[in-house]
Amino acid sequence: MENFYLEETSKTPKLSFNAQIGKFLMQGRSIPENSIEFYKPLFEWLDNYVKSPNGKTVFDIRLEYFNTSSSKCLVEIFRRLELIKNKDIVINWFYEEDDEDMQESGEDFKEIIDIPIVMNVIEN
Repeated sequence: MENFYLEETSKTPKLSFNAQIGKFLMQGRSIPENSIEFYKPLFEWLDNYVKSPNGKTVFDIRLEYFNTSSSKCLVEIFRRLELIKNKDIVINWFYEEDDEDMQESGEDFKEIIDIPIVMNVIEN
């Protein structure tokens, strides 16, 4: 399976999804004009990944900011990862120590997602 990679822009995050080692990264800002269109290729890639996932999947999320429509897309990503049964999956949610909004967002996702989300503080 090919890896999925998109370079970061001022409005879209870096997406680095390595199927061979099960290492995923989302980093930057997620405020695309059309979130569904932006994330659609990743959704399709994940649909294939869940059919034959790595034994361990680690998803690092290092977002500075994301809009409401991106939040809905994050839930879609998480829902796809929830389909992986009997596998080791962890989501690392990184946020700056003084960024209460990003901390709360991570905590909110922990409440609705059936995958362990580890909260990681980035000290200033």
